[in-house]
Amino acid sequence: MAPQDKNTPPPLPEPLRVAVADSHTHLDMQEGTVEEALAKAASVGVTTVVQVGCDLAGSRWAAETAAAHESVHATVALHPNEAPRIVLGDPDGWSRQGAREAGGDSALDAALAEIDDMAALPQVRGVGETGLDYFRTGPEGMAAQERSFRAHIEIAKRRGKALVIHDREAHDDVLRILREEGAPERVVFHCYSGDAEMAKICAEAGYFMSFAGNVTFKNAQPLRDALAVAPPELVLVETDAPFLTPAPYRGRANAPYLVPVTLRAMAEVKAVTEDALATAIAANTARAFGY
Repeated sequence: MAPQDKNTPPPLPEPLRVAVADSHTHLDMQEGTVEEALAKAASVGVTTVVQVGCDLAGSRWAAETAAAHESVHATVALHPNEAPRIVLGDPDGWSRQGAREAGGDSALDAALAEIDDMAALPQVRGVGETGLDYFRTGPEGMAAQERSFRAHIEIAKRRGKALVIHDREAHDDVLRILREEGAPERVVFHCYSGDAEMAKICAEAGYFMSFAGNVTFKNAQPLRDALAVAPPELVLVETDAPFLTPAPYRGRANAPYLVPVTLRAMAEVKAVTEDALATAIAANTARAFGY
């Protein structure tokens, strides 16, 4: 098998000397067992993972998995693309639930009520990923998306949990809605995708910025510029696995054990040592998610 084969898992990176957390992963979408993924990650110094919910089933799974594993923390939410599917239906069955009928606003309210209940659980450390996604949802779905986002902000504040934001091609509106609603105490921009200007706005507001494997991509200079100006006390690292595998393994499946690859690239951008960045990130992630 060629080493470039996209089905070959990337090799184990050299272990980090300072243990860190993967601030955003989807273990339910990865090959193999949770135990295998956690053991592999721990072997290279990634000793904590935040398992993120994107729909009701995934959020339930995240909460159960976090309850069963000390090194896993959960977040629960309806992904921005999930809200319009609940309200308007999903005839193509693009999400993992297959084709769905339109449920209207009452179905969204019922789903949000269940997210709210789960957000009260002690192993659930965050509400997310929620936010806005103008890449995959057209204008007809925007009202449902915005209503869902505002509701998640309210839940995060009332439950005292971190708010984990998915912001795709919607920077201005995400920042505006956070201002209008009043942001929770702890806000994490997952897979940060803004530029350096936006990083300054986030820094001023005290929002955490979590960088994923795409910060290593050739065409990602604006992301690296943002990372360069992001205050070290507000920077997190994530995989978003199985997506966004860092270079040179782009196109192959991502997993929490690849965090060191991204972290080393980030240390280079910030012109700090790997250990210094890992120390900051470990403290930041614990502070962001309250563990």
